[in-house]
Amino acid sequence: MIPRRLSARIDKQMFSGKVIIILGSRQAGKTTIIKKLSNLVKQKQMFLNGDDPAVRQMLNNPTFSQLKQIVGNNKVIFIDEAQRIENIGVTLKMIVDEMKGVQVVATGSSAFELANIINEPLTGRKWEYLLFPMSFAEMVNHTSFWEEFQNLEQRLIYGYYPEVVTSAGNQVEILKLISDSYLYKDILILDNIKKSNKIEKLLQALALQVGQQVSYNELAQLIGLDKATVEKYIRLLEQAFVIFRLPTLNRNLRNELKRTRKVYFYDNGVRNAILNNFNMLSLRQDIGGLWENFLISERMKYNHYNGNYSNYYFWRNHAQQEVDFIEEREGKLFAFEFKWNPRRKVKFPKSFIEGYPGTETKVISQENFTEFIMD
Repeated sequence: MIPRRLSARIDKQMFSGKVIIILGSRQAGKTTIIKKLSNLVKQKQMFLNGDDPAVRQMLNNPTFSQLKQIVGNNKVIFIDEAQRIENIGVTLKMIVDEMKGVQVVATGSSAFELANIINEPLTGRKWEYLLFPMSFAEMVNHTSFWEEFQNLEQRLIYGYYPEVVTSAGNQVEILKLISDSYLYKDILILDNIKKSNKIEKLLQALALQVGQQVSYNELAQLIGLDKATVEKYIRLLEQAFVIFRLPTLNRNLRNELKRTRKVYFYDNGVRNAILNNFNMLSLRQDIGGLWENFLISERMKYNHYNGNYSNYYFWRNHAQQEVDFIEEREGKLFAFEFKWNPRRKVKFPKSFIEGYPGTETKVISQENFTEFIMD
């Protein structure tokens, strides 16, 4: 088993009087984490799966008396895929408030209910974490720095989903299975979306535009949907941890673009599976986008697992000058340019430097990327 960075943070919060919620896409390893945790816990426990209709019926609006019977004398309750259970937030709140000494660990493969509906009932009563696919740093700890560095091209193409990483030779089949079914499952079920082919076309368009500005109007015309529906689908895909948006930084400088955004994928392999493009890097025209997507997603993993709370942006002005990635943390800005070719000269735009004095700038290439994504 490959150790996950998130496990240690979760272990520390056990029996702290709050629900532990682990969010992340399907197949990212949430079930594996809670099963490992289950093996470490000595107290009596029960495991429930929200994909099971009987479990959904049992935990949807139970009375306190019914809930006491369900929990029994168990001290740890694991609820996998809890987002499938209606009103799960109220049920979890009841356990936290009325059953002292009982620890609930719930996972969700979408943020629909766990990040929205339950937020109000569980205010101040939960620890919430995001589990990404495997990271470069986790694989270095599992094997060695040199071995993972040698696998860089494989990671840029096939990504870091756990089953992909551990199934050399079957990466394409596994990624196609993940991208063809698992990714859409919660969206199609929860929002009752009938036009799955539209979701697929939208994902293909977004995959082709990784690292570029995204126009909802252009996407709507391309796919045959209205702008509002495109925005809705993108939001749902983001809540299912398939993609994430990067807004533009603007502090009202005259030449800055306003309200634009880029869209990236949580995993390079999924992005390539959507396009059905698993060519080696030497045969590709999109290496810049792959490199940018890889570095930003890995940086997000690094920051989240280390408890570094940051805001993320890119920057562009009307003269088409751009900064790839900007972090804002503790009131300070850090700007990064990503270049696959380390010999390529890079200069940060003068208007950006003058508009944001004091910003630290750095170019990330193959020569120094490891210091950007791992300790």
